[in-house]
Amino acid sequence: MADKKTIAVLGGSGALGGALAAGWRKAGHEVIVGSRNPARGLPNREAAAKAGIVVLAVPYEGHQAMLDEIKGSVAGKIVLDTTVPLVPPRVARVQLPAEGSAAKAAQDFLGESARVVSAFHAVAAHKLAAGDKVDCDVLVFGNDAKARAEVAALIADLGLKPWHGGSIDNSAAAEALTSVLIFINGRYGIDGAGFRITGTPTKTPDP
Repeated sequence: MADKKTIAVLGGSGALGGALAAGWRKAGHEVIVGSRNPARGLPNREAAAKAGIVVLAVPYEGHQAMLDEIKGSVAGKIVLDTTVPLVPPRVARVQLPAEGSAAKAAQDFLGESARVVSAFHAVAAHKLAAGDKVDCDVLVFGNDAKARAEVAALIADLGLKPWHGGSIDNSAAAEALTSVLIFINGRYGIDGAGFRITGTPTKTPDP
């Protein structure tokens, strides 16, 4: 298990946010839920200020507003961005933003004082919430290798397999792949398609 962390899950009353919050509480971490609804959690800015790791689990249409809200509360912290740039009604079509990816946009906006890491793009939230086997790996992207490693440990605490995927620029690949998986789900009737990394590692990644 990762060392005990204090984690703010912003959007923690949603499907993915709720599943992550519940899973990390079960693993022994302190979890603070942030929400615009005071009945469901602390105000997002307050939740972010109280935590060492801040998780964004909001729909793409609320992504920039959330970044605006927390910018003053995340300097020096890990910001784990799970956002996928899905643009209704064509969510099965790749539509990346001008910055290249949602996570890259977050890093550019928050500045280098925030250590943005992206992950969980293709995890079936309903299966994770139900405690079902989630048959997929999780790619982890970020410019700070130590921050990636901390997030990878949190992913492992949920029973999932993390893989370091490189810099935040590479998040574009996983964010785009989510739309492909949505298409595959519909085309083949799969309940939560995912992906696996094949091959046998011969070394442990740094750090």
